Amino acid sequence: KGLGARLNNAGFEVGRGLPPSMGRLPRAAGRQQFPPTAYGILLMTVRELLKKTESYLAEKGVDAPRLSAQLLLAHALGLDRLGLILAMDRPLIEAELDAYRPLVARRGQGEPVAYLLGEREFYGLSFAVSPDTLIPRPETEGIVEHALELFPGDGPGSLADLGTGSGCLAVTLAVKWPLATGVALDRSAGALTVARGNAARHGVDGRLDFVEADFAALPVRQGGYGLVVSNPPYVSAAEYRACSFEVRDFEPQGALVPGESGLEAVPVVARTAFDRLAPGGWLLVEIGWEQGPAAAAVLAEAGFADVAVRRDLAGHDRVVEGRKPA
Repeated sequence: KGLGARLNNAGFEVGRGLPPSMGRLPRAAGRQQFPPTAYGILLMTVRELLKKTESYLAEKGVDAPRLSAQLLLAHALGLDRLGLILAMDRPLIEAELDAYRPLVARRGQGEPVAYLLGEREFYGLSFAVSPDTLIPRPETEGIVEHALELFPGDGPGSLADLGTGSGCLAVTLAVKWPLATGVALDRSAGALTVARGNAARHGVDGRLDFVEADFAALPVRQGGYGLVVSNPPYVSAAEYRACSFEVRDFEPQGALVPGESGLEAVPVVARTAFDRLAPGGWLLVEIGWEQGPAAAAVLAEAGFADVAVRRDLAGHDRVVEGRKPA
C-alpha cells in the first residue's frame, strides 16, 4: 500500500508493506501520486503528510486537528515546531512513518496530545503528565500569577498544594520562590509519582514533600502555611456529561468531578486551609466559571476575610481567594 494511501475507520494507515529504510510510494492505479525523486521513487513530504493527517483527524472529530498533526509529527521526527516548519518539503522514510502512525491512530480515538507526548507546558515550564493526572490548563496559571502578586520577592516561606496532580502549581511556585518549602498533597499514588518526577526535573524536590492523602489530612505545620493553593475537582455531574469525549474517556474522573453540584470539594478545602494557614495567610482556589458567588460564600463562612473572585482572560469566574485574619 502506498504512503498516504488511505486513512480509514480502522486507523491511520500510511505506507504499510514498504522497505523500512525507504518511504517509497509504488505507482498503482487509482492512488494519488507525488513527484518522484531522482531515483524514480515516490516520497511523501512533511507538508503532504500533515495535510492528510489533518483531514483524518478532522473526520474523527478531535479537537485542533491541525495543531495535533504538527505536534505529533514534530515529536516523531525529534523536531520542535519551528524545525518542522523548516522541514515542510523534506521527504519522509518508512522508519519515520512507523513512529508516527500509532500516535495518529491513538489521537484519532480521542487520546489527548499531552498524554501521547507525555508532557505539557505550564507557565513556561515542561511538566510530565500521565493518565493519572489532569492535563494542566492555561486557566490554572492564574493562580500562579496572583500568588506572585500577593507574595513578591521571596514568597510566603511555606506553601501547600491540595490536589497537586502533576505538581504544576507546587513545582512552579517553588521554582519562582527559591527559598520556599511546601507540601503537595494528592490522594492518587500515580499522580504523586508524576509530581515527584516533575519536582526533580525542575530541581525543587528537596524543598517539597509529597503526601498521599485527602484534603482534610493536610499535615499541620508549625507556625502555619503562608499560602494554600488548590485546583480541586469542581466539574458538576451535568457538565461532565457534556464534556468532550477526549476529557470523559481519558482524563481521571475523580480529579474532575467531586459530586453532583461540582462544589463539594470547596468547603473541605476552605476549612482545612483556614485551620492550617498562619494568621494573614492566603487561600487561592480554582473554581468553575459559574461558581464564583457560591464559592465566595463558602470561604466567608469558613472565616476568611478579603474574599474575592478573580476572572480568567475569557471573563469567567476562575479563582476564589481569601485571607485568614491576623
